Amino acid sequence: MALESIVLMKNEKRMLPLSKTGIKRIAVIGPHADSVHWDWYGGIPPYKVTALDGIRAALGSGVQVDYVPGNGGGAAERAARAADVAVVLVGNDPTCGPNMGKEWTDAGTKPCADPGDGREGRDRETLQLAQEALVKQVLAANPKTVMVLMSSFPYTINWSKQHVPAIVQMAHASQDQGSALAQVLFGDYNPGGKLVATWPASMAQLPPMMDYDIRHGRTYMYAKGAPLFPFGHGLSYTSFRYARLRTDAAALPGDGALNVEVEVANTGKVAGDSVVQLYAAWPKSAVSRPQKMLVGFQRVSLKPGETRTVRIPLEARRLAWWNAARGAYEVERVPVRLMLGESSADIRLTRTVEVR
Repeated sequence: MALESIVLMKNEKRMLPLSKTGIKRIAVIGPHADSVHWDWYGGIPPYKVTALDGIRAALGSGVQVDYVPGNGGGAAERAARAADVAVVLVGNDPTCGPNMGKEWTDAGTKPCADPGDGREGRDRETLQLAQEALVKQVLAANPKTVMVLMSSFPYTINWSKQHVPAIVQMAHASQDQGSALAQVLFGDYNPGGKLVATWPASMAQLPPMMDYDIRHGRTYMYAKGAPLFPFGHGLSYTSFRYARLRTDAAALPGDGALNVEVEVANTGKVAGDSVVQLYAAWPKSAVSRPQKMLVGFQRVSLKPGETRTVRIPLEARRLAWWNAARGAYEVERVPVRLMLGESSADIRLTRTVEVR
């Protein structure tokens, strides 16, 4: 699960995966480099492998691994400058520290030390990543820097997206997070994870939190501005080609289903997973509908040069809208635009189907 959930956010000039044979010294930096955080509902794992543990095990005794938790006295910059490559691990603490269970008040939990953090009973006050300052310092010391973001939620890392050559995101993946991360960093596993939320470019893109009408601009379905990273985003060490989008029926019965099929080819040199995402839109709807909505997906593993037909079932009820006047879901008998892609912003093929 840890491997499949890792998202490759950015990989400029194919910096990743790192070559084990080309590294003599590596700097592993950051407050999340040598820790595994538990969440409120996570429990205590029987063992844990930190990122530092995983990187050391992957590289072996022939590579010098320098660990620095922060930049006190310029330690992180010195370690990065002396290394062939730097890996800086930043993110959030899901409980804002070890004493969450003791920090309850009548108004919820006490504020987190970092306003960008949040936890049970405590909302985040900002989407900014305070630890991005550490990333800037490390990158200035070594241009071959990989940013690993261990986060429970999106951050507005605009600077990092523009300047850091490689960014990997993973959730707090419990005991095996270090082993999984090392496999991705050094090419023993090709990441195929996708973002399960839209990452906004700024808080200004979000409606007020107490506005529960998502049609006012919340989520990829109704967002008005270009996000920092779109819903469903995630890169790979290989490339995929989509072709021959088709359905096994000319129209979709209003009370039935059909199959959407597409040929997916791995056009790169390494094996990898493509997550084929099926979206729908209603250009002729008589009611307010999303600009696009995920209605199905399929993850497929392909060897280099392999082509496979991916089939995604689509039930008409998946396209229904809630008719408040009738107090029931209703399927509109209008054309539906089907879209297949690698993310909500990377649509490769489209086809319109009648709903009857």
